[in-house]
Amino acid sequence: MSPDQHFAAAADLSAHTRLPASPRLPANPAVAIVGATGAVGVELLACLEDRGFPLSSLRLLASPRSAGKTAVFRDRTLAIEALGENSFAGIDLALFSAGSGISRQYAPIAAAAGAVVVDNSSAFRMDDAVPLVVPEVNQAASEGHRGIIANPNCVAIIAAVPLWPLHRLSPIARVIASTYQAASGAGAAAMEELRASTAAYLEGRHYANTVLAHPYAFNLFSHDTAVDPATGSNGEEAKVMQELRKIMALPDLRVGITCVRVPVLRAHSIAMTVEFERPVGLDEVRAALSAAPGVRLVDDVAGNHFPMPREASGQGDVLVGRIRHDASDPSGRSVMLFVAGDQLLKGAALNAVQIAERLLP
Repeated sequence: MSPDQHFAAAADLSAHTRLPASPRLPANPAVAIVGATGAVGVELLACLEDRGFPLSSLRLLASPRSAGKTAVFRDRTLAIEALGENSFAGIDLALFSAGSGISRQYAPIAAAAGAVVVDNSSAFRMDDAVPLVVPEVNQAASEGHRGIIANPNCVAIIAAVPLWPLHRLSPIARVIASTYQAASGAGAAAMEELRASTAAYLEGRHYANTVLAHPYAFNLFSHDTAVDPATGSNGEEAKVMQELRKIMALPDLRVGITCVRVPVLRAHSIAMTVEFERPVGLDEVRAALSAAPGVRLVDDVAGNHFPMPREASGQGDVLVGRIRHDASDPSGRSVMLFVAGDQLLKGAALNAVQIAERLLP
């Protein structure tokens, strides 16, 4: 279903969201997390605490089956509430991470109630009325929001953070990429399936996978979204290509990507070949990346130490290394990179909180 069809089936965004007099949040907003018990919801809660996000109150929302559970925030025990149409009274900021169906139903309600919504699902990403934001790249786009700001796909975020300073160095003409996507991208249940299936494999026991389409332990497979027979791209690949163009405001950017699920618990990695409009030197590439916010160079050639998901996990930078010219392009215009970033943090929760931070006075 196209984004336009989603809106026709759910609600007209312009009719159900406010056009705020000011897009900024109050100094100490009342905050709600929708999907507070999921993998990203848990990380949203931790990010708010770790970063000292100023708030006057916090409401944790989830499905009715999670209602009554508790979570701890700043040494206070908070009860999980069932999500409903009246959940957003008095809320200034609503952080959504509960799937596109929930977002399509409840994000317009939250925005109409006066909240700024930062939505982690795919529901609104490609709608022209909704900014799609990576703060290191295009935070200014959020200034024109109409109540909802979209958090991009995790791979698009992790790729855009290093691509943007390179584009500013010299315009990018083309990106070819292959991803190595962790279980965290499919949620807490997939992470547990990786743990359980790995233990079973090592013990010689049969394990029947139920979360992902293929056996996960000691295996990898094409990302488990449907393949479009007309293009040959699966849903994840199409998202990344479309979203990179929107984030970077490059509608004609040529992007080719293959998305693969690998048996890593969390943190996605990407091998990228970046073609520039002019020849670029490796020293200027490294200098541009070293100065870029959200990027950390891990490029120790002598020690053969480059970005790894193990080291990317649990922190907010995108690690970049294996920087070299593409030997198949003698023009010097193509550079190869390997990057890794925590899918649950910079690829989801941290990016959402950073968007909100920049809307504070």
